[in-house]
Amino acid sequence: MFALTEKVAIVTGASSGIGRATASLFAEQGASLVVAARRRAELDALVGEIETAGGTAIALAGDVRDEAYARALVELAVESFGGLDIAFNNAGAVGLMAQVPEMAPATWHDTIDTNLTSAFLAARHQIPAMLERGGGSLIFTSGMAAYAAAKAGLIGLTQVLAAEYGPKGLRVNALLPGGTDTPAATFKTPESRTFVENLHALKRVARPEEIARSALYLASDASSFTTGAALFADGGVSINRT
Repeated sequence: MFALTEKVAIVTGASSGIGRATASLFAEQGASLVVAARRRAELDALVGEIETAGGTAIALAGDVRDEAYARALVELAVESFGGLDIAFNNAGAVGLMAQVPEMAPATWHDTIDTNLTSAFLAARHQIPAMLERGGGSLIFTSGMAAYAAAKAGLIGLTQVLAAEYGPKGLRVNALLPGGTDTPAATFKTPESRTFVENLHALKRVARPEEIARSALYLASDASSFTTGAALFADGGVSINRT
């Protein structure tokens, strides 16, 4: 039920962390991958690992804020593998954490562009390709933390697209991870890590592979009746009170 045999998937933010773990898992389950991120060397290393394990993947480096890049990723999927069935739009950035009066407009716009506008640009090109295959699974990574505003907007975008394209066989969902042990995680000291762990009901942060399994659920037929959802894979950070 979780198999992705003969499926074609795009995974952004694939050079490390959640995106990298998800790309590897999708490939393990049989999908042909287009992996995307800004860092070409890391993408090439990932493709090598996937191919060594018997999977299929191709890389294209670029900036998700660039519409030409969003278009190119879809074109590469179609040209290389015949179409597109799954997109895990995982690339994003927390940006500068500051109170609103102290945040420069440029910082606001950069955070919104990276986390929300990039999702719109991706969907704009991914949806037509998926509809040509009779539907598919479109997944956005959202969160609980200008970052919180962008992610709240992303959930709204998820719900609108799910309602609009559900009759055409396209499912659209948002994945909301909690703290995850990735290279981008800011655990500068053991104390800071302990603080973040204690924010979660499980009193730990996730491994990237744990979040990847939730993405696999949304990508696969196991979630065939799930759409418009904000799926929490957050270790209880959203409900913890101690």
